[in-house]
Amino acid sequence: MINFRYHVVSLTAVFLALAIGLVVGTAALNGPVADSLRETVNSLRKDNQLMRQQVNDMQRELELEEDFAAEMAQTFLPGRLTDKRILVLSLPSGRDHTEGVLKMLQLAGAKVSGRVDIQDKFISPDNNNNLLELAVTAAGPTGAPTSGLPGNGHGVENSSALLANVLLDRTPAVSEADRKAVLAAYANAGYLTMTDLAGAAEAVVVVSGQPHVDKESAAKDESVVKIAEQFDRTGAIVVGGNGSTGGNLVAVVRGDPVLAQTISTVDNANTGQGQLVTVLAMEEQLNQKKAGQYGVGDNAGSLVPTLPR
Repeated sequence: MINFRYHVVSLTAVFLALAIGLVVGTAALNGPVADSLRETVNSLRKDNQLMRQQVNDMQRELELEEDFAAEMAQTFLPGRLTDKRILVLSLPSGRDHTEGVLKMLQLAGAKVSGRVDIQDKFISPDNNNNLLELAVTAAGPTGAPTSGLPGNGHGVENSSALLANVLLDRTPAVSEADRKAVLAAYANAGYLTMTDLAGAAEAVVVVSGQPHVDKESAAKDESVVKIAEQFDRTGAIVVGGNGSTGGNLVAVVRGDPVLAQTISTVDNANTGQGQLVTVLAMEEQLNQKKAGQYGVGDNAGSLVPTLPR
């Protein structure tokens, strides 16, 4: 019969063997394993330094490109849009680069008839019915035309049509009092803000950005397209965007053979280069009555428009 002492001796022997094995194994492998690990760490460190340098070089290159675009704009843009009345319509996703687009338009000599910032509330599906009602009540006490409104159940579409009617040229012309009354109704309800409005415009730059990513993204992206469609029905339009994939406004326009015939897009208007091209695309719209798709995306027609000398 195996007694307790035997168990103790056996367990002691096992642990002693394990200890000896660990010591011997560590001694035998310590040199090669340590050398291998050291080489791997050194290699990763070198790769990391190289990648960091590449990032720094790319950042510097981008900064130089932006500086080049700014200098080119000073030489190339003045006079290209002299006395052209341009409205800047900023969507929530394009707010960060709206100011840059504005400055380029002003440098080209455009008479910016105002800036209208569409708020998130305007494109939220929760406010569809309110916008539908507002499209009627805002115009009711004024002489603003409502005969051209879609008349369907889409609040953003109907309200965008009304805003396009009062912000852009049309016949018969909308009075300044009626224009201000309609815009005030939307501003007071928190759907938009406006700056330096001065009469009707003959064209509009819609400043957009990346697609929405929240749970209501599909409805919001659709509403953004509705806004562009309604302004396109009333005047010349250029979309200055950021990117051309994922279902944002630039991507939708380029993917629609009908919209692409009348709406110009620039997919890098978040950069100085793209803001310069946005002005050139507007010049092409107004002087040649032609739309084009410009920028750095795979679905762009070219980097810049081809304009007469």
